[in-house]
Amino acid sequence: MRSYVHEARRRVGPKRERIVPIIERLAAEHPDATIALRFRSDLELLVSVMLSAQTTDVNVNRVTERLFEKYRRPEDYLAVAPAELEDDIRPTGFFRQKAKAIRGTMAMLLEDYGAEVPARLEDLLRLPGVARKTANVVVAERGEAEGIVVDTHVRRLSQRLGLTRQEDPVKIERDLQRLVPRRYWNVFPHLLIWHGRRVCLARAPRCGACVVNDLCPSSRAEVGTVRSHRGI
Repeated sequence: MRSYVHEARRRVGPKRERIVPIIERLAAEHPDATIALRFRSDLELLVSVMLSAQTTDVNVNRVTERLFEKYRRPEDYLAVAPAELEDDIRPTGFFRQKAKAIRGTMAMLLEDYGAEVPARLEDLLRLPGVARKTANVVVAERGEAEGIVVDTHVRRLSQRLGLTRQEDPVKIERDLQRLVPRRYWNVFPHLLIWHGRRVCLARAPRCGACVVNDLCPSSRAEVGTVRSHRGI
């Protein structure tokens, strides 16, 4: 097994030489890769990402379509009983924990940030229920990323592509930050997420249809099935 892994890595070359071609090919293959959550303000972005834990973006969008008509300001989330907010977000799962985190976040926004969503990563991490992944998403969608978002797709594809051997998301992010040029930090997670949804599936990756299979040490594509990569 070890010799197979070594041979696969030798075949595709060093990861530092592969990373930009990987990004460029995925960008050409998924030009629509962007955040799937729907929001109209920084506050709606923050709430959407908080609700997205352990559920799908489609489900979150279905809930927030009505939620954001009812709750427009931080004060609105605190003006109702906790049970009412829980019922409003129930379909997203873990609704009690999420409602508690949202209410705690709204209280801190009012008390410490003038009812505005803070711009700095370190301030976002102070908010109840806001972990590094959530903070990274919010910062990246508002401007220039300060880190690299690591969700289940990013973790799986980063490992398959031989970009990291880590399991912990914080350590994976650290490896990716050393490897991915900063100008790609915003788009890189979206590319892996969409490629993971469409091609590099968890249980049955479609290696024969993958535009980076010749750059991937985990590729199961047979010889001769590598696609044309549109001149890249």
